[in-house]
Amino acid sequence: MKHQNFMLKVVDAKKAEIRKVLKDAGIEVRSLTEVYSEDIEGEKKEEGDAEKTDKG
Repeated sequence: MKHQNFMLKVVDAKKAEIRKVLKDAGIEVRSLTEVYSEDIEGEKKEEGDAEKTDKG
């Protein structure tokens, strides 16, 4: 067995959703980190994302 690192670019996906899809496909995820995100001007912003809520 070996550890591998991949970069994945997505549009409007949450970490929990990505982890679930990979797990359902039989892929074990050791860690999942958001590196960068940006709001695209002119597109509707989704509210209520618990992962992006500032808690202090």
